[in-house]
Amino acid sequence: MRKRLALPITSWQLCLLAIIGGTISSLLIALFLGAINTIQQWFLADIGHYTSLTELNRLLLPIVGSLAILLTAWLTGYQYIRTGIPFVLHRLKVAYGVIPLRNTINQFFGGIIALASGFSVGKEGPAIHLGAASSAYLGSRFNLPSNATRTLAACGVAAGIAACFNTPIAAVIFVMEVILREYKVHMFIPIMLAAIVGSAVTSSIFGPAHGYGFFSAVSLDFQHYPWLVLLGLMLGTLAAIFNRFIVTAIEKAKKFHVIARLLIAGIITGAVGMIIPYAMGTDLSAMHFTMSDDASTGLLIGLLIAKCGLTIVAVSSGIPGGVIGPILSVGAIAGAIAASLMGIAFDDQMTSDFALMGMAGFMAATLNAPLAALLAVVELSNQLEVIAPSMLVISTACLCAGQLFNNRSVFIMQLNVQDLPYRTPPVENTLHNIGLLGIMRTNLALLNASDSEAVMLEKALKHEYLIMQSNDEFYWHEVINEPGKSKRFRQHKLVPISCRDTLAEAYWRLNEKRSGGVYIYDQSPDNIIGLVTFEQITSYLTKGNIH
Repeated sequence: MRKRLALPITSWQLCLLAIIGGTISSLLIALFLGAINTIQQWFLADIGHYTSLTELNRLLLPIVGSLAILLTAWLTGYQYIRTGIPFVLHRLKVAYGVIPLRNTINQFFGGIIALASGFSVGKEGPAIHLGAASSAYLGSRFNLPSNATRTLAACGVAAGIAACFNTPIAAVIFVMEVILREYKVHMFIPIMLAAIVGSAVTSSIFGPAHGYGFFSAVSLDFQHYPWLVLLGLMLGTLAAIFNRFIVTAIEKAKKFHVIARLLIAGIITGAVGMIIPYAMGTDLSAMHFTMSDDASTGLLIGLLIAKCGLTIVAVSSGIPGGVIGPILSVGAIAGAIAASLMGIAFDDQMTSDFALMGMAGFMAATLNAPLAALLAVVELSNQLEVIAPSMLVISTACLCAGQLFNNRSVFIMQLNVQDLPYRTPPVENTLHNIGLLGIMRTNLALLNASDSEAVMLEKALKHEYLIMQSNDEFYWHEVINEPGKSKRFRQHKLVPISCRDTLAEAYWRLNEKRSGGVYIYDQSPDNIIGLVTFEQITSYLTKGNIH
């Protein structure tokens, strides 16, 4: 099974593991979401309704929450406080998605506290972290090839997003467009299966609704398209400003100890929450206010500034939560403001439509993920009619943010400012999709140091590769056939490498001398199970042939 999983092909084994990993991930996320809802029901009139608290309690709640997050971080170790989507992107590049347990503990308990205590963060960040960690654990537990473990981590991410928003299609595209940043056919089916499982598990527990049913049927037509272009320009500009402020805030926050950062975030969130309670929490509270009759243009502008500010403070301070939830909220508020400024807010229908378009455009421009944003809005609104106007807004917003302001994905900008490596050379991106187990040569003959050349030639007739062990090291005796000359041997010292590794690790081990090979071992370096030569690697790179 491990040899089949090492190859970049769709297999029933990988699909089965994706279903198991997606089930574990979604059950863990259901526990996570259930804990948040239970805690909020203790002190709020309804989930996410911080207006039911007194001003003093709104001030104190985030401060107490930041102290509780600090306690969790202290128990696990402050060096394990990194969590969320940027950290998952980093681990996918440097460790094939395997995430340390202590980071995951911080994410689970810290995320519950952050989301329950009113910080402006989203539930999708913890869900993605928990999904990737739990699914990648399967790969580690069963000693699977690293490329299969990476795929399982991506499946966990898809299950996490689908479990949070009940949007399986958007979850699949988000993984390909934002997390993996590549489209590989052999990954699509397992990732889709994991997304289906994630959506099915949480829907069966919490119900099929996703909380965005308050948007009315879209009634946009061609006469509104010029206004939608203006909306896209506004959203692209706002996204670029939002991302730059997050990066700047992260740079400033790096100068402070984590204790000071989290306490400052708690104090600012509490102070703003006293005045504008709708800015607290994730996304639904602010959206409900945006759609209400009490939402004047002035109040919406104040809410937009407060929501952006609290999100920037929370993200830059390291509060364990996501940014996509607040992004959807900010986009909806910006869309409603645009409708008001364009003089069409007197029609309640247009306010709802422009808020929905704002969600699509702002998410696309902020994350640099146009297709994921489009499908997210389609699934959240349950309306195919949003496709054409959303595409127009998304295209305009992304072009404006990218071309005029050189904007990039907020996650990539976070990785850069936090000095977390995520880039790999193109050759490595190609090679890490294939595990060594899938292409290793197993027709080996083990030689003794006392074997004569005649014995070696005799073994060479029956075996493809001759391997000799000497002083705990292995040597490959390559048979050289030259026309008109007798056979001779060229000796190569073999480099040991684990059976879980991919062609990328083998390539970098051999790249300097550009010859020879690596021997594959299982469990112990003395247990040789196969051989991969540098010639095989170059053949795959130049001809696409892995055999």
